[in-house]
Amino acid sequence: MARTLHQWFADSAARYGDRIALEAGGDRLTYAELDSLSARLAAELARACGGPPARAGLYAARGPLAFAGYLAIQRLGATAVPLNPAVPDARNLAVATAAGLDVVLADASLRPPPGLPAPVLAVDAGHASGSVPPAGGDPDDPAYVLFTSGSTGVPKGVPVRHRSVDAYLGHVIPRYGLGPGCRVSQTFDLTFDLSVFDMFATWGSGATLVVPGTYDLLKPVAFVNRERLTHWFSVPSVVSLAMRLRRLTPDAMPSLRWSLFCGEPLSLRQAAAWRTAAPGSVLENLYGPTEVTISCTQYRLPADPADWPRTANGTVPIGLPYPAVEHLVLDGEGRPSDEGELCLRGVQRFPGYADPADDAGRFTSFDGVRARDGEPVTAESWYRTGDRVAWRDGLLVHLGRLDQQVKISGHRVELGEIEAALRAQPGVHEAVVLALPGPDGEPALEAACTGHGLEGVAVAKALTGVLPGYMVPRSVTVLEELPLNANGKVDRRAVAGTLREK
Repeated sequence: MARTLHQWFADSAARYGDRIALEAGGDRLTYAELDSLSARLAAELARACGGPPARAGLYAARGPLAFAGYLAIQRLGATAVPLNPAVPDARNLAVATAAGLDVVLADASLRPPPGLPAPVLAVDAGHASGSVPPAGGDPDDPAYVLFTSGSTGVPKGVPVRHRSVDAYLGHVIPRYGLGPGCRVSQTFDLTFDLSVFDMFATWGSGATLVVPGTYDLLKPVAFVNRERLTHWFSVPSVVSLAMRLRRLTPDAMPSLRWSLFCGEPLSLRQAAAWRTAAPGSVLENLYGPTEVTISCTQYRLPADPADWPRTANGTVPIGLPYPAVEHLVLDGEGRPSDEGELCLRGVQRFPGYADPADDAGRFTSFDGVRARDGEPVTAESWYRTGDRVAWRDGLLVHLGRLDQQVKISGHRVELGEIEAALRAQPGVHEAVVLALPGPDGEPALEAACTGHGLEGVAVAKALTGVLPGYMVPRSVTVLEELPLNANGKVDRRAVAGTLREK
């Protein structure tokens, strides 16, 4: 039978009560201590709400209170809606309003946004008290709701069921050899769905979750070595930062046994640099939209780099879907193809957006010949990811978003292909290419890159030797670093703003 998130944790707490479950901010909590703290917080929540809430917001930084609070919400059978103290108040207010929260559990040391549309329960981990409420929840209930950017500017709520996460954990925990003695990084904010792997793949196996300090992700190698991490999971941008700082020296991270990357394309260059620093680590590239529960495809790079695949856009393949995930690749006419939009369904697929109006255009049905949109969303519906993929040598390769294929002077252009050509230039570390409106209103290619001793004009000129003229950016701007969003991904919107201002 499928387990709820709290049941995954509770089963480990019963088996490994004396083992360390969490290390954060100088605190070390055993499974028994984390279970006790989360139970007391659950009691305070239930008392404040006159019973278990349906949806509870969580406003806390990544310390013991945040993780115990997340578990407390799960213990009550409520749906967790994380808020992020690091983002503007307006964003948190928009999420809280769209979520329809009953209460917000907040760290008493922080100032929640004024005007939250729900009562705020400010707590201190050291003073939480109360009788322990019985655990609640059903596998078909939503475990959490996360909010992604909407094309209308209004955040879209993605509810994910316990049953979906249960299937996910049942696959990844044995695949990555997680269990007592493993020490797992916690690099993702709680508003990013990859944090659910951090917490529950760790706690569902009896391993230890290790939370970085404020500046640790700027020095990931030092963090890995100081904390003796065995499992690393992050977005690839962290690799680029370590490359810029020249920290990925041979065998720099001997403790790592597994290195997992997700959230944005992993370049072969990044993978090679990380492998040099962690040669004893198995390196795997993952892919998955929030709507299909954390990650849903996988590709394990061969131990010998000579056997690594070579792709036109210089990225590591996203591999093959998980066993419980069905997939279709559809062309622009809705027919099966070797290249096109990736569509997914199965137990990991979410049931539909919190606002059903957001479902429009995101689901399709398939009769074995052709896909058709506009029908009611059912368990048999396929989720349209909006990602372009292609089958290459039996593996899926991510080609970018559908909106990253643009037309320039009548030619179809893949922005990812130009980015790969830029990254291949001497001295270039990272690159982003955008299609921005030109003086005549037509889209024009603009690029930004990072690196040492670069001149944008010279980099653009070098591209004329490897790309057709219509694919060469009108200009290349050299930046000290590419802006990142709250989840650590390259913020293309911020890059566009920088390029428009120049």
